Amino acid sequence: MKILHTVAFFLLVIGGLNWALVGVNPEWNVVKMILGGWPIVESLVYVLVGLSGILLVATCKGGCAACSSGTCSK
Repeated sequence: MKILHTVAFFLLVIGGLNWALVGVNPEWNVVKMILGGWPIVESLVYVLVGLSGILLVATCKGGCAACSSGTCSK
C-alpha cells in the first residue's frame, strides 16, 4: 500500500501543478502538451489524478499517518 500511496501522492502533485499552470495561462497545460497526440491516454491521466485525490482523502484523514509512520493505512 505504501507504493500506491506514493504514486497517488506523485500524481496529485503533478495534477495540482498542471492546474496551477492552466490557471495562469490556459496554453500551459503540460499534460496536453506531452500527451496531446494521444487523447485517450491524456484522459486516463486525468482520471488517475482524480482517483489519486479520492484515495488520499479517504486514507489521510486529519494527518497522514502513512507518511509519518512509514506504513500505509489499509
